[in-house]
Amino acid sequence: MRIQKATSADLKKVLDVYNNAREFMRTHNNGDQWGESYPPRELVERTLDKTYLCMEGDQLACVFYYAVENEECYSNIEGKWLNESPYAVVHRIASTGIVKGAAAFCLNWAYQQFPNMRIDTYKDNYPMQRLLKKCGFSYCGTFEMQGKNGWIAFQKTKTDEKNDADGLQSTKCSFK
Repeated sequence: MRIQKATSADLKKVLDVYNNAREFMRTHNNGDQWGESYPPRELVERTLDKTYLCMEGDQLACVFYYAVENEECYSNIEGKWLNESPYAVVHRIASTGIVKGAAAFCLNWAYQQFPNMRIDTYKDNYPMQRLLKKCGFSYCGTFEMQGKNGWIAFQKTKTDEKNDADGLQSTKCSFK
């Protein structure tokens, strides 16, 4: 697998992945997270320069937003971040389902770019919560976003890493 930046030529494919992700969420009791129209086309177009594609050969395996930036919603969590150092964020990660482990591959790639990452998911998104824990992210608290409570904040940072030799959790999640 490889990661590449999305271009305007990829817009339709990206929107199709998000449409399929909304359907997946609805069928897995998580219809509230993205509703019927998130992310809207305008948002995807405006942030295309921070949108990445995970490719397996010529097939699109996963889409995600990645940037080193402060997330305004993260300033008021009920809980505590692991640190207050600059961080990267991953948002709107969505797999096509054609390659097992594509989302884990993307999270590992993003962490390699900037080893202090924050990410969130909705309280009903159990598949994403399991993936984040598997990939070594720590639960940090909850917050409100888009007018609703129930968002869960996670962080992964080098100071949080465990040593495999000690029999503790690995910092890399499996994507095979």
